[in-house]
Amino acid sequence: MLGGIQAVFITLHVNIKFMAGHSKWANIKHRKAAQDAKRSKIWTRIIKELTIASRDGGPDPESNPSLRLAIQNAKGANMPKDTMERAIKKGSGEGADQLQEVTYEGYAPYGIAVFVEATTDNLNRTVASVRSIFNKYDGSLGTNGSLSFIFTQKGVFTMDNESLGGKDPEELELEFIDGGAEEVDRDEELTIVTTSFEDYGNMQQKLAELNIEPKSVELQRIPNTTTELDVETAKKVLNIIDKFEEDDDVQAVYHNMAMTDELLNDI
Repeated sequence: MLGGIQAVFITLHVNIKFMAGHSKWANIKHRKAAQDAKRSKIWTRIIKELTIASRDGGPDPESNPSLRLAIQNAKGANMPKDTMERAIKKGSGEGADQLQEVTYEGYAPYGIAVFVEATTDNLNRTVASVRSIFNKYDGSLGTNGSLSFIFTQKGVFTMDNESLGGKDPEELELEFIDGGAEEVDRDEELTIVTTSFEDYGNMQQKLAELNIEPKSVELQRIPNTTTELDVETAKKVLNIIDKFEEDDDVQAVYHNMAMTDELLNDI
């Protein structure tokens, strides 16, 4: 079995990185996690995920994979059980069918691409808010699809290192590769595995085989290239990113600005 896994590694030439806090994606994740925790925004996001998953696939997680993932993410965020249950129940109740998932694309100052994902019960309110933020902070709202060449949708699996059960890192690396990993980033607390969109389901199955329960499982929009700015300029861009993230309808914000160590140490 190990030989087969090694063969996969040789064939795919997967880019695997075990680092100590220097991965750009790990740093972006740390920053986003810190902001979400600060604002309790992550609960708002997951409640909507639970409600939509329940609405679209039913309230039984055994027969609804999307709901299972949302529950898993809720547990990873330490959401109380009764809060989860209310969100799931809301999925089959009045008003749930009004929730819509929408995306907006545009540019922040200095040519930084921004992709906004939102869930809303009022499209007019949401688009007005998003457009207002772009305009107020010297950005511009574009048309859907205008940034398709900049971002690629990837599966991102975040795990507490404690949840890995003390497994040998090298053997675990090979298992992740067998599950479709393109990149593995590790720091003192977290291990983050990135897959292609096509291997998203394969990695879910691999983690289940390994009895590893991720802290979160997401499809994220990863930039194909990044733009590096000086710290003071970059902080101005982060200001518009923060404004988007503060909006109650916004679920996630992606950008292609490089989160350098110098910038991360200054925010």
